[in-house]
Amino acid sequence: MNKKEIKKGIVPYVVLIVIMLGVIYFFNILNIKVNDLTYDKFVSSLNNNEVKEIKVIPSIDGGVYNITGKLKDYKENESFKVVVPYSEEVIKQIITANEKYDFKFENQSDPNNSIWLVAVLNFLPIILIGVFFFVFLSKQVGGNNKSFDFGKSRAKLDDHQKKVTFNEVAGLKEEKEELHELIDFLKNPKRFQKLGARIPKGVLLVGPPGTGKTLLARAVAGEANVPFYYISGSDFVELFVGVGASRVRDMFNQAKHNAPCLIFIDEIDAVGRQRGTGLGGGHDEREQTLNQLLTEMDGFGANEGIIIIAATNRADVLDPALLRPGRFDRQVTVNLPDVKAREEILAVHARNKILAKDVTLTNLAKRTPGFSGADLENLLNEAALLAVRRNKEAITMSEIDEATDRVLMGPAKKSKKYTEEEKKLVAYHEAGHVVLGLKLNSANVVQKVTIIPRSYAGGYAMMVPKEEKYTQTKRELLEQITGLLGGRVSEELNFGEITTGAHNDFEKATKIARSMVTEYGMSDLGPVQLEHQSEGVFLGRDYNKSRNFSDIVAHEIDEEIRKIVGECYQKATEILKENKDLVKLIAEALMERETLTKEQIEFLVEHKELPKETELEDMTLEELKELAKEKDIKGYSKLNKEELIDLLRVNDVKPELESSDTKEE
Repeated sequence: MNKKEIKKGIVPYVVLIVIMLGVIYFFNILNIKVNDLTYDKFVSSLNNNEVKEIKVIPSIDGGVYNITGKLKDYKENESFKVVVPYSEEVIKQIITANEKYDFKFENQSDPNNSIWLVAVLNFLPIILIGVFFFVFLSKQVGGNNKSFDFGKSRAKLDDHQKKVTFNEVAGLKEEKEELHELIDFLKNPKRFQKLGARIPKGVLLVGPPGTGKTLLARAVAGEANVPFYYISGSDFVELFVGVGASRVRDMFNQAKHNAPCLIFIDEIDAVGRQRGTGLGGGHDEREQTLNQLLTEMDGFGANEGIIIIAATNRADVLDPALLRPGRFDRQVTVNLPDVKAREEILAVHARNKILAKDVTLTNLAKRTPGFSGADLENLLNEAALLAVRRNKEAITMSEIDEATDRVLMGPAKKSKKYTEEEKKLVAYHEAGHVVLGLKLNSANVVQKVTIIPRSYAGGYAMMVPKEEKYTQTKRELLEQITGLLGGRVSEELNFGEITTGAHNDFEKATKIARSMVTEYGMSDLGPVQLEHQSEGVFLGRDYNKSRNFSDIVAHEIDEEIRKIVGECYQKATEILKENKDLVKLIAEALMERETLTKEQIEFLVEHKELPKETELEDMTLEELKELAKEKDIKGYSKLNKEELIDLLRVNDVKPELESSDTKEE
């Protein structure tokens, strides 16, 4: 917290204390009873020992004395006051009585010393309080207090020194082409106005989280070199009705003064949801804010040179009035990147990272289907953190593999120990998935399999499609279901017992089967769509599907789902029975190594055994130097054998794998 923030935090408390003291002071003044005494009465009380205390204060002009004090019979809040002409005899009389009766006496009777003191004591506190309140109120009205700008826009102007351009946005080729029109308009609007063309007032970016919608909007402003205002949809909505609408008006007023400019509204579904829907009716504040936004975007007033870009991953809940021509009249879908786009995104995020020679972005892109741009950035960052933790000079495939597992499933729970029986059961379960992935042409390929627990899973098989496609055939979907059921089938065949380990497999398999029946028309019920997303977007996912069928058809749907899953289960059983030895081979290899990669699995299937690992200690010094040279490791030439082995292990270098058969030959 800086000094300015500390001062701003203290000021309200100081003001409160001053006000409280002032109130107490004035109340005390109101409660004090002051008696006006005559001079004779004052002298009589003085001579009869009736005085408790006296204070003599000369007037500013020195003509009279103001004498105040208390008599012995006065109450606590009672005092007297007497004004006498200036005279040394009066002071002497008071001093004599004080020496005789010893009461409290304060004398300020020297005019030369007291005039300015009296003025300071009487008027300085009032002047200080007045100056303080003047400074305080002027600062508040100046804009430092948010209570005075409650209805002001929360939109912030992006004033980053480094402008984001399309060079930082990888993998969105078509999306960038779609937005080039906006850039050309912001740079040269007269070119479009000459032919009577109207540029879209608003562009809606729709897509899953982490696909780069915000980055794309910032890059448009960077390419056009115009001011970039950004705000979240939730910043408009407040407790009080009308505040959001006021903020919308203020935001457009600010933008008009800086036109041409670009306004970016993130998560617009927070304020742009459909009006008048839901179980509890509408939300007045949100609806008024939306109405004001609609008016500003296409009302009676012109907002020339202002382009709005909004982002959401819930386009289905937006009000139709937002999506009509004249408002957000262009929608750009930002999908998850394909393999080529993933490689481009990885190249952008790998610019400031040191990758080992065995790391190729092309292979990494193939191994990460379904990853968003944010996931890929997180993947490389996790790998870099692991490399630093392991004291390596470059990021190797070992860190990439571990980082991929961390992003998908969380960190490995190596401290969690299996019993031998449980370890064997998990190994056979995962081996069932691997064998079906090998034997079914259209099933997902197992990229990696492990029995090391992660998150809530005792083990898992990383399965990726052979090819990324936009559509899938019925046979491909059926073989995916069959592959998912391989774990349970393997448990039943090898142990005669079933466990809870396949619950996630069943969830995925049932979801695919239900979609085949109710949405894709891939069952005996015919090409009919029986379920679809309804318009009740506020009722929750459980109520979010419209059922266009009777209870009898619902029973038939259940029967069809059971039929599909049952046939796939039977097919998985037949394949695993035929390849029982292969299941056993892979399961035993898993119990030995705990983790197998795609390459090791292929080697195991071909040679019926795992590749033998040559220990570094078994190699000669020349062989170790040759290995270090091959891996491009610096500083190896002057090291002895022990130091060279340590260096190779730090860089995670292992000898080439080879089978025992090959060795003998």
